[in-house]
Amino acid sequence: MAHPLQLGFQDAASPLMEELLHFHDHALMIVILISVMVLYIIVAMVTAQFTDKLVLDSQEIEIIWTILPAIILILIALPSLRILYLMDEINSPHLTVKALGHQWYWSYEYTDYDDLGFDSYMIPTQDLTSGQFRLLEADHRMVVPVESPVRVLITAEDVLHSWAVPALGTKVDAVPGRLNQATFTISRPGVFFGQCSEICGANHSFMPIVVEAVPLEHFESWSSLMIEEA
Repeated sequence: MAHPLQLGFQDAASPLMEELLHFHDHALMIVILISVMVLYIIVAMVTAQFTDKLVLDSQEIEIIWTILPAIILILIALPSLRILYLMDEINSPHLTVKALGHQWYWSYEYTDYDDLGFDSYMIPTQDLTSGQFRLLEADHRMVVPVESPVRVLITAEDVLHSWAVPALGTKVDAVPGRLNQATFTISRPGVFFGQCSEICGANHSFMPIVVEAVPLEHFESWSSLMIEEA
């Protein structure tokens, strides 16, 4: 989850988010270098004591400021395309979960299991226990196994929603009548929080997303218990 006065991203919990963090740092360094170079040129021009008003053009400068931006764009585009392919659909996920957005809660269906599904509502502030987070905790968490490719099918029943978990590098719109998907592999056990990122009405800020990653044997025990209770 985010922390007060946090300036950077949340710690990565999936290989995809690690790649996104590396790409962010890569692009940020390029932006800083460009900004420093432009600032230097501006200062040099403003403080110059001599100018040659007879110079009308310079082929060398024209070549430099044509080729240099092209090289910079290539250095940004290639890592970006690589991440886009990494975010593409996986062929054989170990688990598929359908997330359905409502005003204002989420429903989850585990399509690989019969009778395994539930609604996930935010826990009201007055019902929170010690250690739980206000506006982030849900009464039912989306539980998934660690180090297993997971596919989430995302849609909505009424209006536009958005299923977003920053630590996993996932943000997908939930559109009524349309089925979008996200894939991720969580690399470590933990509880990861997200929120609806599309303004969906009066209680938009009260429909959190909670993903809990557990070892495979714990997930199997949890799924068996949930099916028995259903």
